[in-house]
Amino acid sequence: MEEKESGVGEGGEGGFYRSAKRARTEEEAGARDLEEGEEKEEETGSTEEDAAGSGCTDSRNRRSARKDFMKDSHLIPPSPVVHVRGLCDAVVEADLVEVLEKFGTICYVMMMPFKRQALVEFDSLESAERCVMSGGSEPIFIANQQAFFNFSTSQRITRPTNADDPTSRNKVLLLSIQNPLYPISTDVLYTVCNPVGNVLRIVIFKRNGIQAMVEYPYLEDAQKAKMALNGADIYSGCCTLKIEYARPNRLNVVRNDTSSWDYTKPFLLHRDRGKGRQRQAILGEHPSNGYGPHCPLLPLPPNSRYRRSHEHVPELVSYKQLVPKTFPSTLPSTVLGSSSVAMVSGLHPNKMNCNRLFNLFCLYGNVEKVKFMKSVPGTALVEMADEYAVDRAVTHLNGTKVFGKKLNVCVSRQQAVIPSQVFELADGSSSYQDFSLTRNNRFSSTHSHRNIIQPPTAVLHFYNAPPTLNQQQLLKFCSEHDAPAFTKYKVFDAKPSSKTLSGLLEFDCKAAAVEALIVLNHHQFRIAGSSNPFTIKLCFSTSTHL
Repeated sequence: MEEKESGVGEGGEGGFYRSAKRARTEEEAGARDLEEGEEKEEETGSTEEDAAGSGCTDSRNRRSARKDFMKDSHLIPPSPVVHVRGLCDAVVEADLVEVLEKFGTICYVMMMPFKRQALVEFDSLESAERCVMSGGSEPIFIANQQAFFNFSTSQRITRPTNADDPTSRNKVLLLSIQNPLYPISTDVLYTVCNPVGNVLRIVIFKRNGIQAMVEYPYLEDAQKAKMALNGADIYSGCCTLKIEYARPNRLNVVRNDTSSWDYTKPFLLHRDRGKGRQRQAILGEHPSNGYGPHCPLLPLPPNSRYRRSHEHVPELVSYKQLVPKTFPSTLPSTVLGSSSVAMVSGLHPNKMNCNRLFNLFCLYGNVEKVKFMKSVPGTALVEMADEYAVDRAVTHLNGTKVFGKKLNVCVSRQQAVIPSQVFELADGSSSYQDFSLTRNNRFSSTHSHRNIIQPPTAVLHFYNAPPTLNQQQLLKFCSEHDAPAFTKYKVFDAKPSSKTLSGLLEFDCKAAAVEALIVLNHHQFRIAGSSNPFTIKLCFSTSTHL
């Protein structure tokens, strides 16, 4: 299975200074005090006494640094937006503001946690220049790790709120949960967000991935929450928060359940049609009634300056896992939660089939069944092992371009895929296929924790290939199956005892890599002297380029 590849390529936001080299360390977070990073402003003039001795040397050094700065500035035009890279995993927005606000007023921060990068917009070009020049002349540490700075190619960070007002703020936050390996409920988000300020309402929606809106009573609380939580992980290594200001300034909640909650109306219960109001349980649902083991939640650190000091928050909070699929199908949908079936539309009618859909969706969870809908051409249902696999697939695949068409992936209302109205697809294959027993599902073995849940990229990781496979054979293989050809090829150094080959393939664009994965994933190679074929497996790499 794929090993994590470290490093972020230089093909991200903007270019980088030639002298900036990324430090490949991942130290734990420990915010650096502002006073430690304080540096004196450059003097505009000096007296004759300062021109002698060390004062003259310091002045020459500063002038030399400024010349180097101006010499390299032609790489990217100056911009009020600064691109920051080389951040450690534990950095949140507040760490960036704490270290960089000495260069000038910061208008906006956009975190890119999976790339370990961020965009910081200053109120003036002069502030951004001071930040970039200082980062090029001496190390700047953010959360105890050196970061690197350059101008962004953008002149302004796009905001989801009022685009004409750079200072636009809102007391309602929009939370996007990236890499959601575990379920996200109102209880989880309340535990994460309430230590900063009193949460009034929460609404969770899953149409385009997992997103939520959290309403605070005051703008100041929302600002503190965004700074403290933007870029943080809810659970260790996953469920990463990307926070922006939302458009609505008030949330409308009609019922209190796992997807929405109004904390100003604790008796706003869910009403099932025809059953009347349910009795309220004083202690809620018993944690052992059919649910699996608990997993620790990682809220704000106890010493965080954004935690409300007067409120005690438990250090460990548990979440409920999905009800096992062995439960009777007669259980109401309110007990089963979200559906474990994804609906995929925008499929190419001549180039997509059940196997190719499996090749793509198996990267985000075990695939049980795939069925193309006869009544809606270009649309299919994919039943996965649980609802969280569907959430991951929706988060990472919705909007992806495949064979020139844009996929629309959403949660289906159906609870299972039923093999009815089976017909023949354009390529002659069946419109329905059961994958529950295939060995190509990757989340069933003891090594499933090695799976990297990654959105589509232009670089594919291949493994389990024959040890004799070379670049020319692989290019011929792509040509024979009418798959896009890769532009770069890299093989990992194999252990002496290894019987398979693994490496990376870089394509011209992300769409080409997706198409190659759909076509070539799980193809079998037979080599002389081997009784069993080699099933090559592909997945998206964490590398951005080779």
